[in-house]
Amino acid sequence: MADKGENGHHDLMSQMGNPSGNSREDDFLAGVDAVAAGQQAPADESLPVGVRIAKARELRGLSLEDLSQRTGLPVDALAEIEANEASPPLGVLVKLGKALDMRWGALISGGGETAYTVTRVADRQQMSRQGEAKSTSYGYTYETLAPHKTNRNMEPFIVTLEAASQEVQPSAHDGQEFIYVLEGSMEALVDDAVEILGPGDSIYYDSSVPHVLRPHGSGPAKILAVIYSQEK
Repeated sequence: MADKGENGHHDLMSQMGNPSGNSREDDFLAGVDAVAAGQQAPADESLPVGVRIAKARELRGLSLEDLSQRTGLPVDALAEIEANEASPPLGVLVKLGKALDMRWGALISGGGETAYTVTRVADRQQMSRQGEAKSTSYGYTYETLAPHKTNRNMEPFIVTLEAASQEVQPSAHDGQEFIYVLEGSMEALVDDAVEILGPGDSIYYDSSVPHVLRPHGSGPAKILAVIYSQEK
């Protein structure tokens, strides 16, 4: 695998999505039961993602150990996420949504009550791969582009990939992903294939196939990422 080490990068799903990895307030949803039933409900947009996850777990009567068994994620890693010491990678959010029987996008934005949503540039909220208490030197940042669309099955993001300080192993989860490169150069490792993509290039793959996304070369890469997850 080429460009490991400093150029290695946690893909959108991160090694935290690998069960064998060693990684370690108001009512968060006014209608969490409706969300669990497959409907969208308004959320307090000011709440951190970790608090939303903790509230959803507690409302379902689950312990951290229960959630660990459902997701394959270490208890200490889940505790860091709920304490907002680490921001969950997008792939981990997919796993958490499935384990909590709710739309995983609601863990980020909650959803809305309209048939369409417009997100202005000034309204996009940037989220870090790591929480403020940890370095972002091997993470990425992402901005959700459709936080208020009702019953959405696709989650679009603008993602900035940065050079990593740790080697990353491929990870996998349910769903599909479409990636379009906006700026810079990106390396996509999908199963046994390695693809180098530049501005205007795109790739579409099943997320169940082991994959890693990382910048190629010395600079960061900015991409449009659309993650699709089939609802139950």
